[in-house]
Amino acid sequence: MAKQIWKAGNMVYPLPAVMVTCRDKDGNDNIITVAWTGTICTNPAMAYISVRPERHSYNMIKETGEFVINLTTKELTFATDYCGVKSGRDVDKFKECKLTKENAVHVNVPMIKESPVNIECKVERIDELGSHHMFVAKVLAVHADEKYMDETGKFNLAKSELIVYSHGEYYSMGEKLGSFGYSIRKKPKEQSKNKRKA
Repeated sequence: MAKQIWKAGNMVYPLPAVMVTCRDKDGNDNIITVAWTGTICTNPAMAYISVRPERHSYNMIKETGEFVINLTTKELTFATDYCGVKSGRDVDKFKECKLTKENAVHVNVPMIKESPVNIECKVERIDELGSHHMFVAKVLAVHADEKYMDETGKFNLAKSELIVYSHGEYYSMGEKLGSFGYSIRKKPKEQSKNKRKA
């Protein structure tokens, strides 16, 4: 079958659906759900979120230069959607979604306790790109829930049942298909054969 050609648009899916927390200079807190987010750089650790200027959270983040990226799980799906379609001008999203505020270490912004990972961010610059403005930020700290640490001390984020956003819909993460570098890693049988040849 042939492929249809559509007008230019964003079809890079799936994406992480994250809840971004922010606080204005008067101490008012809000949560905005963002799918336009990701890693920019490893060293220094940097991330970004892209937000429409008309969103309530936009000016809060712009005036303080701080926000927290909170990863979302299957259990947080309802809250994730709610915080993306309701405005903080009208409702207290922490209260309506029964989410718990936790203090961050480096930024004056609440974290979401129910999230398995919270990423503290300090805005480095704002790129006004069109419909969305990109907040390019330095990662100051990462908070990881200890209940996802296994017996070897490894952080097993897969157990948290993360969700993703794809073309207007939310999905839970599926089965593990491989790990980084598995395509070139020698299988155990191949390793033993090579030892015998040596």
